[in-house]
Amino acid sequence: MSTGKMYDKVFAIFGVFMVFFYIGLGVFIIFHPLLDHLDKALRLIFGITLIIYGIYRIMYSYEKIKKVFFSKDDDDE
Repeated sequence: MSTGKMYDKVFAIFGVFMVFFYIGLGVFIIFHPLLDHLDKALRLIFGITLIIYGIYRIMYSYEKIKKVFFSKDDDDE
C-alpha cells in the first residue's frame, strides 16, 4: 500500500469524526443551558451554521470514503 493511499484513508476516517464534532458542537451551542447568557439569535446562527456545515461534510466524507475504500485500483496488485 502506498503512503498516499494510507494518508487518504486516515483523513477520510478523520473526516467522519469531524462530522460528529461539527454537528455535536452545533447542538451544544443551541441547546446547552451553560450558554444561556448569550443572545438566543446568536446561538441559533452559529449552531445552525455548524449543523449545516456538518451535513455538507457528511456528503463530502461519503464520497471520499466511497472513493478511497471501495474503488477498484489496478495499482494495488
